[in-house]
Amino acid sequence: MRAATVSDEQIVLVDRPDPDPGAGEVLIRVRAAGINGADILQRAGRYPAPPGAPVDIPGLELAGEVAGQGSGAQRFAEGDRVMAIVGGGGQAELAVVHERQLMPVPEGLDWAAAGGLSEVFTTAHDALFAQAGLRAGERLCVHGAAGGVGTAAVQLGRAVGAHVTATVRRQEARAAVEELGADAVLDPEGFADHGPFDVILELVGAPNLGANVKALRTGGRIAVIGIAAGAKGELNLAALMGKRASIHGSTLRARPLEEKALTARAMEREVLPLFARGTVRVPVAATFPLERAPDAYDHFTGGGKVGKVVLTTG
Repeated sequence: MRAATVSDEQIVLVDRPDPDPGAGEVLIRVRAAGINGADILQRAGRYPAPPGAPVDIPGLELAGEVAGQGSGAQRFAEGDRVMAIVGGGGQAELAVVHERQLMPVPEGLDWAAAGGLSEVFTTAHDALFAQAGLRAGERLCVHGAAGGVGTAAVQLGRAVGAHVTATVRRQEARAAVEELGADAVLDPEGFADHGPFDVILELVGAPNLGANVKALRTGGRIAVIGIAAGAKGELNLAALMGKRASIHGSTLRARPLEEKALTARAMEREVLPLFARGTVRVPVAATFPLERAPDAYDHFTGGGKVGKVVLTTG
């Protein structure tokens, strides 16, 4: 099989032996795989793959067809369209995934959309609902709303009946985020003046920490799932205590199988039906064939996009 690999902080396409599914695992013929911020960090040597994942093949989400099954695997049949979050290895022509991590691809989704769905919607859904407990009628603020997780969060907030405020630094991207369902799309500077918010989804990082606490309503919650702009900041604990507020932090990649399976079942119950009804969608900014993976990474880091950059295998 062909695979995009990390070598000396570069993405290089190589030939690798086809993987064999183990007990409970499924062999997937990958049709599409999204690029995420974690892949950029792995390319730079700052985010190694967790144990059990291919050490040098990036890719945290994929979609494709079932091409084979290991012993005991029975949830899906050969030829079924499936998708999943994975610890790595998604950016290749073949991948093995435990069947409990797999989800069916909703009817009507093309491969590019399916390949860019699992990581961002699972991340956003887990952070907003499992961690922050977002409810209908509450006020949600999404920082960095033009990216993959941000566009997912805006749509999920709208779908549950929250009032959604999005911050987007690039003015030219704001209209597209508004079309996804944001009630207001703001420049990050001065966003706190538009609060108070019940939930703040932090995808940018530490520079927002002080303003986030200021912008919270009493009993508000901050969910931190992105730190691209910095990991360390000053926190006014007195202000946090005075608002009886909380801060949650999370990643998905290194979670054990049992926890990833639970997120997949939650997605099947609460998110995939929204795709079937056309309530939410995957904004795909660009697609690249696998052999152009280096160009796709450059496009991802170049900015100016709304939504996902996806690799396809033809």
